Amino acid sequence: MDILIEEFEGKVWAAALRKGRLEGLEIDPPHEAVRWGAVYRAKITRIDKSLDAAFLDLDGTNTGILYNRDIVIKQKDGSYLKGGDTSIGKNLKAGDIIIVQAKSAYLSSDDDLFQQSEEDKTVQTTMSISIPGRYLIYTPMLSNNQVSRRIRGKERRKKLEKMLNQIEGMSGLILRSAGADLQTDILMREAKILKDTWNVISHSLEGTAVELLIQGPNSIQRVLSDMAIETIDTIKITTMDHFHQAEDWCNIFAPDLVTKIEPVEVDDGTQDLALFEHEDLMGQIEALFYNYVLLPSGGNLIIQSTAALTAVDINKSSDKRSHLAVNIEAVHELARQMRLRNCGGIIIVDFLKMNSKKDKDALLEALEDATYTDPCTVQVHGLTRLGLAEITRKRRTPPLAERFEGIEF
Repeated sequence: MDILIEEFEGKVWAAALRKGRLEGLEIDPPHEAVRWGAVYRAKITRIDKSLDAAFLDLDGTNTGILYNRDIVIKQKDGSYLKGGDTSIGKNLKAGDIIIVQAKSAYLSSDDDLFQQSEEDKTVQTTMSISIPGRYLIYTPMLSNNQVSRRIRGKERRKKLEKMLNQIEGMSGLILRSAGADLQTDILMREAKILKDTWNVISHSLEGTAVELLIQGPNSIQRVLSDMAIETIDTIKITTMDHFHQAEDWCNIFAPDLVTKIEPVEVDDGTQDLALFEHEDLMGQIEALFYNYVLLPSGGNLIIQSTAALTAVDINKSSDKRSHLAVNIEAVHELARQMRLRNCGGIIIVDFLKMNSKKDKDALLEALEDATYTDPCTVQVHGLTRLGLAEITRKRRTPPLAERFEGIEF
């Protein structure tokens, strides 16, 4: 896997390639108002009983919404009270200062301000803070350690949970799938770093002014973290500022990658996205905005996004391959397209018709395997009576098309 880091109009683009084929793409757009994972010292401006939620002033400019289900309050005995059992007004009131984290990124847009409700124009937040690393996620409000649901095998999970519990003085750790085969000392080092980060954040509660405490991970950090499960061969960067950003993150979370960072010079280096052009990436990126994707066998995927869901139709070419073979081929491309286009919510897929239960089971297993490395939470819910596959994907950032709004290249 190769990582390319570029700058366009003052914003960072980061791409992951496997043998020249685009596998990951992260962009920090100019109109991003709130970044996923950002932590704020916020002030409650009012309680909305009808929504059972609190509206927040995040930083004097951006507003947030905190639903009752996302409340976590530390008690005097050190335990944490979670919301949901009683109305939000029983635990919080206007004027309270709290620490919250953005559950997803938010892009500012003047065009739709008058078309959205107040609820839709605000950033969803949570009081359950999580600090992501390369192999671990630290969640200080959790009392126990956990293993990612993506790690399979009952016995293997038990062994990994036991290993986590051996990290002295730590609870609230979630082992990511990328860390499943690591030694304890590597995890201990990262756990200490994440806990120290939380200690800095928690001390900020003593302040009274609304403030951004920690910015969420940028596109460089997201790509490096998301690709931790892969073997990274090179990290190519065109500017020294981004070189130092990558180097700083790798020094903390991925010392083994420091030597892989390469400052590069390309022909026409002063041109926009010169490195991406040099690696022949722009055509692949532009293809992500088409509603169809060709398969190697000659079939295709038709992808249509609506306000409610994303619909995908699989079509076969004139070859004589079985429906299962074409569907399996489509599964791998579908997983890639969902990741690159950053599809979210409900995804309905109309695969080629199969009557055999064995074939249907093989298809669902392939779909589970293909989405295993997706950095976002993907759940395969099975096939409907009409044979449609139901998938949900919980994205962290807006879809790719929205992130490109206002960008011309």
